[in-house]
Amino acid sequence: MSELDTLRDVIRGFSPAWFTVSMGTGIVSMLLYGFPYEWSPLKYIAMGIALLDLLTFVVTLVLFTWRLVQYRDFFNILLHPQMSMSLGAAPMAFTTLITSIVTILAPYEVAWMPTLALVLWCINIVFAVLSFLAIPFLVTSHQKHAFENVNATLLLPVVPTVVASSAGALVASVHSGTTAVAVVLISYALWAIGVGISLMLLTFYVVRLVLHKLPPPDTIISAFIPLGVLGQASYAIQLMGVQALRVFPDGLSQMTYLGEVLHDLGFFIGFLFWSLAVWWLAHAIYSVLYTRFHGPVPFNLGWWTLIFPTGSFISSSTKLWYLTGYTFFRVLVSIMSVGVITLWIFVTLNTIRYAWTGELLKPINIRHLELHTYSENKDIQNPEQQV
Repeated sequence: MSELDTLRDVIRGFSPAWFTVSMGTGIVSMLLYGFPYEWSPLKYIAMGIALLDLLTFVVTLVLFTWRLVQYRDFFNILLHPQMSMSLGAAPMAFTTLITSIVTILAPYEVAWMPTLALVLWCINIVFAVLSFLAIPFLVTSHQKHAFENVNATLLLPVVPTVVASSAGALVASVHSGTTAVAVVLISYALWAIGVGISLMLLTFYVVRLVLHKLPPPDTIISAFIPLGVLGQASYAIQLMGVQALRVFPDGLSQMTYLGEVLHDLGFFIGFLFWSLAVWWLAHAIYSVLYTRFHGPVPFNLGWWTLIFPTGSFISSSTKLWYLTGYTFFRVLVSIMSVGVITLWIFVTLNTIRYAWTGELLKPINIRHLELHTYSENKDIQNPEQQV
């Protein structure tokens, strides 16, 4: 990292956006593990990538915590109109670990896995709800936003509750009785609040696009974020419907047909959200190609927002294939999975390259995120330039 003076510069330039690396890696491991066409080595490769996801998350958490302890700037980050949005990536990255634990270990009937998954999910809910409540409140009360500068990252603090609801359905699948019923009900609540606010923000974002056109090249990849919201909404409601059918007839016996109704509605609503996501996928692809045609699209950590949202859409498509058995969805999932895995390799290699040279870590490269200690602050006359 020849372009960085010291390790201290690395820590100072380390932002919560690095959690998107774990998000993308986690979703890729699940796409490989559930690939529609069976090939046993794929599952072992998926397990290896899941371990890489765990390592990435731990390293990111340690370095970001180190930054917070050294610079004591967490409240400044919360008040920053861009950096605070990335805080929502942390609980979503954590969710990918829970999903991997349940999906990979469930076939082996590991005795302690259900309890571990439940505990981790409960911890994840706390941080997802904190992100959902705190950051949107700060957006409306303390932060300064210009309408023309708003992009789809505004959704990041809200989506964790939707992602947590899909993980909740998976956690419920390895439990039974009142525990499973409670997990499913909480998952529905998380889905409702997350999807409701996300749809409001999507409307706001569309108005911004109409009035001020596409985001600038350095943030154009964020056009894929709405795809993640809708893909997760579709995936989660289908998963919860399956679990509702399994646990509600015994757990909520006074409502005889509730499980069947929610199962059927899960498929139908999931298909509607999937259909809406198709439009956002087409719009995002067009937006990036249009921007690239008119100039370069610089590489930055924002490229990771391409992986997880597209992977979420594929997960939704996979569930539709399971429920309908239609070959169309199977082929679609296969083609898109190969594409996303290829993109993941490309983005991973470029991340390693630019992190090694310091381009992704230099505070000068992200001036609006630049942080300083007290001794450095005394040399700066304009405090509005700081986070």
